[in-house]
Amino acid sequence: MYLIGNGRVITRNGNEFFDNGAVVVDGRYIKEVGDYTSVKAKYPTAEFVDAHGGVIMPGLINTHNHIYSAFARGLSLKGYAPHDFMDILDGMWWRIDRCLTRENDLYSAYAVFIDSIKNGVTTTFDHHASYFDIPDSLDMIAQAATELGVRASLCYEVSDRDGEEKRMQSILENERFIKRAQKDDSDMLKGLMGLHASFTVSEKTLEDCLAHGGKDAGFHVHCAEGPADLQHSLDTYGKRIITRFYDSGILGDKTLAIHCVHINRAEMQLLKVTNTAVVNNPESNMGNAVGCSPVIQMFKEGLLMGLGTDGYTNDILESYKVGNVIQKHNLCDPTVAWGEFPTMLFDGNATIANRYFNAPLGILKEGAYADVIITDYDPLTPMNGDNCNGHILFGMNGRSVVTTMCNGKLLMKDRELLVCDEKEIMAKCRQSAQKLWNTLNA
Repeated sequence: MYLIGNGRVITRNGNEFFDNGAVVVDGRYIKEVGDYTSVKAKYPTAEFVDAHGGVIMPGLINTHNHIYSAFARGLSLKGYAPHDFMDILDGMWWRIDRCLTRENDLYSAYAVFIDSIKNGVTTTFDHHASYFDIPDSLDMIAQAATELGVRASLCYEVSDRDGEEKRMQSILENERFIKRAQKDDSDMLKGLMGLHASFTVSEKTLEDCLAHGGKDAGFHVHCAEGPADLQHSLDTYGKRIITRFYDSGILGDKTLAIHCVHINRAEMQLLKVTNTAVVNNPESNMGNAVGCSPVIQMFKEGLLMGLGTDGYTNDILESYKVGNVIQKHNLCDPTVAWGEFPTMLFDGNATIANRYFNAPLGILKEGAYADVIITDYDPLTPMNGDNCNGHILFGMNGRSVVTTMCNGKLLMKDRELLVCDEKEIMAKCRQSAQKLWNTLNA
């Protein structure tokens, strides 16, 4: 049993806030949250985790990431001179995923999950692609997640782009992992049916994905990320992307519609009526110059909105900051995004995760999973449950996190990783990445 205390506690249970609070952890679950002095007196034998006056809050959730993209950091590709998003996909990402080995998959997962722990992210929804080696590739990511003690929802990116054999292998990899996750009673791993995007998946592929587990498990799919994707759908199917996915039976309350940059109000209504979650990735959208997602309008339409990083970073608080300012900039309106983005990060991501995992995540309350982080933030102005989001927005980033617990296990304490030898793993990551780079530039 742990008693995490001596700090300000943001519970995310409404506006509940303790200026000097504590969280009691018993096994995998939170047993009690309250005032530090009174709680401490009730559990005198609990192992004390000192927040040192910092801020205690729920572990963060990232609802869209690409772990395999980690080894692109610092990469220089021969002949790579992109002009638009399609050039970026074809010239870099698809070249990379055609060369990824099982070793690359494993060590990129170690690297990303370590970075996630250091940034306070305890649950990650990942979207994987490694077309050189598909079967059992999701097990490599799951191995790293399990060894390091973090939660993960995994899927493989189904696409027609590399031919029929690879297409079917990717569908079967999703089906296999979905079944594996369903048998895993740890509730630390989940499986979804991954889809790349409308312009690389045929109607036959959608039918096969539904038939091989996607109908029950749900989908994790990029939607209308760039204008070329929308144009392809209009030219090929005579309908917009969300309408196409609605007609095909892809949407639903277990589906994550990622990006949704180029959608209209009618499509928003289809997402709403099917209870499909939308995940915004502001930094990635800006970096790929695909446009600014109509987040504010989607909120007005009542959609469930989440926040992801799309492999751009593992610091979800950084994405919170960027999302806030890009909406203001795009709409030329300084009054927007103050409420929407903390709702996406702290409420939306928790609601999304709770559609898949069995006990509450993203909240500190009795019965919730014990996913808890501590930051070293010391507010220079009064802090309470009503203004804590402003303190996080302007005063914290991922590296403010000093202690991370997931599922009742301490993964990092006072900035010391407890679950691995980070230097050894990073050295092996560099070696693995160098092999990949050599292959790419051979």
